[in-house]
This record gives sequence, structure tokens and C-alpha cells, in this order.
Amino acid sequence: MSGLDKRVGSYEEALAGLTDNMTVLAGGFGLCGIPENLIAEIRRRGVSGLTVVSNNCGIDGFGLGVLLEDRQIRKMIASYVGENALFEQQLLSGELEVELTPQGSLAEKLRAGGAGIPAFYTATGYGTPVAEGKEAREFNGRHYILEPAITGDFAIVKGWKADHFGNVIYRHTAQNFNPIVATAGRITVVEVEEIVEPGELDPTQIHTPGIYVDRIIQGSFEKRIEKRTLRA
Repeated sequence: MSGLDKRVGSYEEALAGLTDNMTVLAGGFGLCGIPENLIAEIRRRGVSGLTVVSNNCGIDGFGLGVLLEDRQIRKMIASYVGENALFEQQLLSGELEVELTPQGSLAEKLRAGGAGIPAFYTATGYGTPVAEGKEAREFNGRHYILEPAITGDFAIVKGWKADHFGNVIYRHTAQNFNPIVATAGRITVVEVEEIVEPGELDPTQIHTPGIYVDRIIQGSFEKRIEKRTLRA
């Protein structure tokens, strides 16, 4: 990787510099658009004490769920537990610190972090346990709480296509949390299905400009379905 060329040749290189006790932001929603190979590399590296910020924590045995298996996550900031029994178990036992955040607030906390906004007021959560310990103010007769922005040491993101410069396009609903996560990491790493030459991507279709991206790598993906429903 040199100059404007953001390509790296291995997942080990993609996550170079990741150490214990860092904060990792992970794109995806359920199992849709998750950076599954980057997650696998985090597991392989054996780092621990991580704070992970993501909409949820994968499922048992896949996605971020594999990091729970190896006790690599110290704190999880998410909007829901989802289909992960181990997540539930570690939460209820007190083994895992969990900060549950309303989904829209979580998205805005990441967006604010990427935009350099330190905090914002929102009415969501006022008068509930979400508001405990947070500053509250009244605007135009309505109560709001102050929510701090979120940034991370690493942001791991799954895209569809990228060029050498790190410009990224996401496919359909895989946009979910990926574009905002990409803006909020000190080091943003994107894995994609295809890397193309500069100039091949339509500039009007780019979701994440390369200025936000530090490293890109091409991978292959399993693309599991989180909850398969069948009928006779």
C-alpha cells in the first residue's frame, strides 16, 4: 500500500496495528453486509479486552459471535441482542459489559463521530434507563438527553466494489451501518467482493469516498442467512 493506492495483500496486513483494549466499529445489520473475514482475522490475532460497537453481535458461531466464544470482547455497544444465545448468556451473567442503545441513536452517535460532532441532543430515551446519568435539557417544551458521539481505533466495513483509491459502493441493504461506520474509525479497513481500476466506478454511485478509507482488501464471502424460515 503506497500513496493513494489503498490495497493490501493480506488480512494480516489489513489489521496491522490492532492491539488489546482497542475500540472496534463494525458495519453490518444482523448478518447482512458484515465484514466476516476481518472479524475472522481479529479472532485469529487473539486480541482481547476489545470494545466493539455494532448494531448487534452476530449469531452463535458466526460474525462477531465468534469473538464472544473466545472471550475477546470486554464491552459491547449495540442496539439489540438478536439471535445470539451466547451474547444473552454473557450479558445476564455479568461476564460481558453491554451498553444497549436505541438503534437510531446508535447510528447518529456514529455519524456524529465521523463528522467531528462531540455530542447531540435527542428526545429518544428520555425518562427511561437509557437517560440515566446523562445531561437533560428542555427545548420548546420537550425534553432531550445529551448523547456522546462514538469513534473507534479501527472501523471494519464490508463493501461490494471499490477502486484502488478506496472509493466504495455497497450493494442494496448492505449499506445499513457500513457507510457511517466507515467515517468514524481512526483506521478504516474495507473488505469488498471486487476491486476495480480507478475510473471504473460511476462517481455518482460511490457511497464512501476514499478519503475515509485507509486499507482495502478483496475477499470471498459466505453470506449466511441469519434466520431461515421454511414452510411445507
